[in-house]
Amino acid sequence: CLTSSPDLKAFERRLTEYIACLQPATGRWRMILIVVSVCTATGAWNWLIDPETQKVSFFTSLWNHPFFTISCITLIGLFFAGIHKRVVAPSIIAARCRTVLAEYNMSCDDTGKLILKPRPHVQ
Repeated sequence: CLTSSPDLKAFERRLTEYIACLQPATGRWRMILIVVSVCTATGAWNWLIDPETQKVSFFTSLWNHPFFTISCITLIGLFFAGIHKRVVAPSIIAARCRTVLAEYNMSCDDTGKLILKPRPHVQ
């Protein structure tokens, strides 16, 4: 029972604190990803509807559309830098904790609050 174990309370407090600490950075990374994705999509649309794109070589068409080229390179760079992991970091931490806690007949929610499961009855 969580109310009688100071160790479980301390673990839960630290886990919720850690996940809450990740939330502001995760929100910023999500905003960066959204902005760069929208810029890339807008640039791609303009690149595709340009009639000159079909008439010139691929690299010339990219040179003619620097907004698309820069935003696309930025998006690729962000994925190589691991933005896809940073935007879901709290979920990754919670999932890994659930895996470990399952061995102790416990779990946790996405905020880090512990969930104690009833003990299995052995007959």
